[in-house]
Amino acid sequence: EGKPILLSIGYSACHWCHVMAHESFEDAAVAAAMNEHFVNIKVDREERPDLDQIYQTAHSLLTRRSGGWPLTMFLTPQGEPFFGGTYFPKHSRHGVPGFLELVPRIAAAYREQGEAIAAQSRHLIAAMATLEPGGGAAALPISAPERALQELKRTFDSKHGGFGGAPKFPHPFELDLCLREWARTGDGEALAIVRTTLAHMADGGIWDHLGGGFSRYSVDAEWTIPHFEKMLYDNAPLLALYADLARVTFDFRFADIARNLVGWLVREMRAPDGAFYSSLDADSEGHEGKFYVWSPDEVRATVNAEEWPVVAAHFGLNRPPNFEGISWHLRVSEPLADVAARLDLTLPDAQTRLSGAKAVLFAAREQRVHPGRDDKILTSWNALAIAALARAARALDEPRYADLAFDAIDTLKRTAWRDGRLLATRKDVRAELNAYVDDYAFLLAALIELLQTRFRFDDFLWAQEVGNALLERFEDRDRGGFFFTSHDHEKLIHRTKPGHDNATPSGNGVAAQALIALGHLSAELRFVAAGERAVRVFAPALIESPVGFSTLLGALADLERPPAVVLLEGDPTEAAVWQRELERRYRPSVRIFNVAGIDLLPAALDKGAAPPGAKVVAWVCRGAACLPPIASLETVVEELDTQSAVNENAR
Repeated sequence: EGKPILLSIGYSACHWCHVMAHESFEDAAVAAAMNEHFVNIKVDREERPDLDQIYQTAHSLLTRRSGGWPLTMFLTPQGEPFFGGTYFPKHSRHGVPGFLELVPRIAAAYREQGEAIAAQSRHLIAAMATLEPGGGAAALPISAPERALQELKRTFDSKHGGFGGAPKFPHPFELDLCLREWARTGDGEALAIVRTTLAHMADGGIWDHLGGGFSRYSVDAEWTIPHFEKMLYDNAPLLALYADLARVTFDFRFADIARNLVGWLVREMRAPDGAFYSSLDADSEGHEGKFYVWSPDEVRATVNAEEWPVVAAHFGLNRPPNFEGISWHLRVSEPLADVAARLDLTLPDAQTRLSGAKAVLFAAREQRVHPGRDDKILTSWNALAIAALARAARALDEPRYADLAFDAIDTLKRTAWRDGRLLATRKDVRAELNAYVDDYAFLLAALIELLQTRFRFDDFLWAQEVGNALLERFEDRDRGGFFFTSHDHEKLIHRTKPGHDNATPSGNGVAAQALIALGHLSAELRFVAAGERAVRVFAPALIESPVGFSTLLGALADLERPPAVVLLEGDPTEAAVWQRELERRYRPSVRIFNVAGIDLLPAALDKGAAPPGAKVVAWVCRGAACLPPIASLETVVEELDTQSAVNENAR
């Protein structure tokens, strides 16, 4: 019929997606107008991130504004965008056109100005092509991480933590860059950024003080009131950060948050087969945040008389409501030590009362109608969770976290790996959709983390398969870097090669880091070369605006100074003791692989005979150069400390 397309892109946990669906898509008059004038297509951006990337970019070029969800785009029958927006109310309000009036107006404009619209769309697609990286630099921009850190220092909110003002997002990849730069240079200000931000987030309402888990972002600059949806992809990198900061500072608060975060993952997000679900909605019973907020009377009726004064003061229930003027969302309003002193309690007594109150409040909250859960199993997000669990297992010496990670990776291999290809998503028992670069890159990174946690030879072989698939199916063989879609993906109006970190890390950045690590571990330098090509193609962007490219900057640092690879061989029990001791310190430029007891090691991992009488021997290599075997744990620690710039004053 030559009808244009009305495309709506959203996701299950998106509050405003639900609002627009209820106001407009479920309304008979609006639906009739949509069906009369358009072919209507609704897309889950989590299943089709390729389409989301394309049309978010188109929206930004068309409107000169950032996009978001729901994304509402009007397209030619060929899929070329010509008008767009995000949320539209049913009727016009606050200067935003109403969807009921907008739909026929857009349809009329397309009928009357079809040729001009088609020409505009072609120009738009040409403009999108110019946004992709064009070519690499002769020299790597070695100063880019330091320049990014200086910019992050400039935008850092020293009072509340985080960067900029409201709305405030955690930005875990920028925080990870700060932590790595502290480890590299000893810059105490970089560490303070991470410590301050994670401490304030843990005190704020963005953290669920009863059930664990972080919400998507805070609507204010103080982390008080969140947008209540909880995403697997947010919580995974935050778990890794809190675990890493715990071993940097030896501060139990950060370890407690990490452990409670794992508790939330297992209780709320883990499928029976060991994989992880995608998200929890912001809404329950049609209202955002209803599951999480309280009144003082509700709390007082739930806790006992001894607990109430502590809870009321600590969580601000004795202050005016902080949510929509009528409800209280729990956040730390007064430090527990101050509450204890004012109430003439010992701190342990106050802690006991607070813990008891939180337990009964959690039990009471469990009786409420829960937010909806999106039970899709997404390969890329699961890989992020697996990598975080593996790192937390090492940082916190929690072997059961490793068990969770291995259960999940085994499930992914069984359900999402078919004949040397990955599938992107699974619902119930059906896996589908060819995977994207994020799926392959995040999976490879997860396998590298797992190999450092508990070396399984089959995982090493699988990592090589995944690395080969990345090169074969996604690499731009002419310019370097990796396309978001595979070479045999369906043809779309544009093919992206994203380098910027967003809510998830850059697929190119993660691929580069993981390939460099795989190359040094396997002595396959073609993997390192592919990682370097990916960094080089984005070098102009790293030079011009390094903030936002934290993951690629991590790969750049690994190219500038290859990470040390430590192989432990000998008695498996004693080697495990060595590994635990070596993992107590945060050393991002060191990767430890315990291959003790592994038979039939490939040549790259078999370094030869140990010194006579040695129970365990460590081989420390950086790039192609290896030190003589070391048979003393203390000597290994000294050697790694010599190679690291970790600042002991952090503790």
